[in-house]
Amino acid sequence: MKTTSVTLLTILIFSFTNAQDSKQVKNNGQTSEAKWLIEVNTAFGTPVGAATGINYASQNGDSVYNFGAEAGYFFIDNLALKVGLGYGGVKSDFIDTTIFSYKIGAKYYIVHQFPIQLDFSGASIKDADENPSYLGMQAGYAWFLGDNVSVEPGVRYNLSLNQNYAKADTFQLNIGFALHF
Repeated sequence: MKTTSVTLLTILIFSFTNAQDSKQVKNNGQTSEAKWLIEVNTAFGTPVGAATGINYASQNGDSVYNFGAEAGYFFIDNLALKVGLGYGGVKSDFIDTTIFSYKIGAKYYIVHQFPIQLDFSGASIKDADENPSYLGMQAGYAWFLGDNVSVEPGVRYNLSLNQNYAKADTFQLNIGFALHF
């Protein structure tokens, strides 16, 4: 009777542990170690000159635009090292310039669904006396639409690292679209 009980208990423990492991893999397979991430953000409220998202704004004949994307590699479960690039410009009666933006940072998924990110971003603005740089912090929610796609609405704060730059600290609302593979 003892060996039957021990055997049954061992089988139950093994089954429960195995079920938990498969559930965990299903919930965080997108953010598992050795996975890749490609992300595009809408970047509402993007600081002029340090944008790696997609945006366009026009008012009274003046326009600001940007096209960019970010990529990341999960070097451990839920933690990705990311880089981003963007290209944009500003056109108005007073200025017509191009902007090359860059970003490097880390993104961590808390409980596999709440991404937080810390990064450094900056830009090279054609003919500018000073180029902007920011320390960025963002948080959001990852809504996984399957094994390879997520939608990630979030908020972002960019702390300006330039004393004299015209665009100081900025707050953004983002909607990110990511591919996981």
